[in-house]
Amino acid sequence: MAGKQKPSEHHVVGRTGWLRAAVLGANDGLLSTASLIIGVASAGSAHTAILVAGGAGLIAGAMSMAAGEYVSVSSQHDAEQADLAREAEELRTRPKSEERELAGIYRERGLDAALAKEVAIQLMAHDALQAHARDELGLSETTAARPIQAAIASAASFAAGALPPLLVTLILPERFIVAAIAVTALLVLAALGAVGAALGGARMIPAMIRVAFWGALAMLVTAGLGRAFGAVI
Repeated sequence: MAGKQKPSEHHVVGRTGWLRAAVLGANDGLLSTASLIIGVASAGSAHTAILVAGGAGLIAGAMSMAAGEYVSVSSQHDAEQADLAREAEELRTRPKSEERELAGIYRERGLDAALAKEVAIQLMAHDALQAHARDELGLSETTAARPIQAAIASAASFAAGALPPLLVTLILPERFIVAAIAVTALLVLAALGAVGAALGGARMIPAMIRVAFWGALAMLVTAGLGRAFGAVI
């Protein structure tokens, strides 16, 4: 019907980068902080010591995530820039060879030789480096490495994940901390698994079970170590 706009299409592939980092950071923050607090609490530590340990875990973990993500993504960014510089030099020194290379890529994707050549000519006339970056190197604005953004996002997601066990520790007395944090962490882990699966287009139940299982295992191990350490001292 005239006047109606075609419904916009929604794809999940463009979200995989930030989704992976956000879910990983939140899971790490929640699980590492919850496990740390449970281990310290199981050793019979005082409430203040438990809270300090959890706060230190949040700060150290967030900074570690930010530094690790910045270094990793910076390496990716440097590699991308080196490839782009090399491609720009090749376009300057041998444009016809690069045009044939681009046309060959389009032929491999199904275009006939004449059309592939025409597409390559027109795209290179518009923005030769962008055309080669996208179709030869597989680089685009969506997938471009952004180190500072990645570092901030990782630190923020880790801190957000670490907050629930810290709030439980702050509110509840010592005798309830271990059980309350274990339940809270498992519920939030399951929720994170469901959200990640939904946004990523995957099945929710397997994702929820997977993260809850590994979370429970980590907390059981740290609780056992805490009890053993507490019994020794």
